[in-house]
Amino acid sequence: QVQLVESGGGLVQAGGSLRLSCAASGRTFSTYAMYWFRQAPGKEREFVVSISWSGGRTSYADSVKGRFTISRDNAKNTLYLQMNSLKPEDTAVYYCAAKWGPYRDYDQNGMDYWGKGTLVTVSS
Repeated sequence: QVQLVESGGGLVQAGGSLRLSCAASGRTFSTYAMYWFRQAPGKEREFVVSISWSGGRTSYADSVKGRFTISRDNAKNTLYLQMNSLKPEDTAVYYCAAKWGPYRDYDQNGMDYWGKGTLVTVSS
């Protein structure tokens, strides 16, 4: 069992930065691929970025490539999302998710665990 708790969301101006964290409970965090998804108001939840269990491989949605960076610290059971050059269209609730399996399987129905999300609001 893995419990995920996101933090770090908030209000930021366009062009600014935020760093999200996802703290995981349990001793098996390092065996899961980790994902960030987001859901903007009135839209479906979408894939943002993922990272392999070791942290050595990542995959980004085109909309965030070059602006967002995912990382993980398996010793601290924590996943991070550094978000730079934020845009109003990045406004969303951001969710972390854990998957026992590959880091490039973007099917949300295949995620094993989800956090409750943290709200990011980017003002113009």
